[in-house]
Amino acid sequence: MYFTDLTIADTPFEDGTFKLLLTFDESYPNKPPTVKFLSKMFHPNVYANGELCLDILQNRWSPTYDVAAILTSIQSLLHDPNPNSPANAEAAALYRENMKEYIRRVKLTVEQSWIDETDEAEATEEK
Repeated sequence: MYFTDLTIADTPFEDGTFKLLLTFDESYPNKPPTVKFLSKMFHPNVYANGELCLDILQNRWSPTYDVAAILTSIQSLLHDPNPNSPANAEAAALYRENMKEYIRRVKLTVEQSWIDETDEAEATEEK
């Protein structure tokens, strides 16, 4: 398993910190890792359970991809959503039809990432 915090510059997600879990099993690198956001995300290509609709994690996987390539692809997807292949139909519709509302919803997700981070820090201090 590989945990990372992901930030996405030059997007509405920019000020958030999003937790991502990459799980590698014995079939890696022949098969992709499982990748899931642990943080809540509002994005056309992220399912409600945190999994991503990203071609390199599915049918376009190559054993040459390393963690850096995976993270770069995820950042690219978050920067440039593909609303024509939605995992979240509501986010995709807003992205296409009402960008102002889409950005407002993303900013709520960013604010939630701050709360999640504060909760995590407090839990760590209590240990």
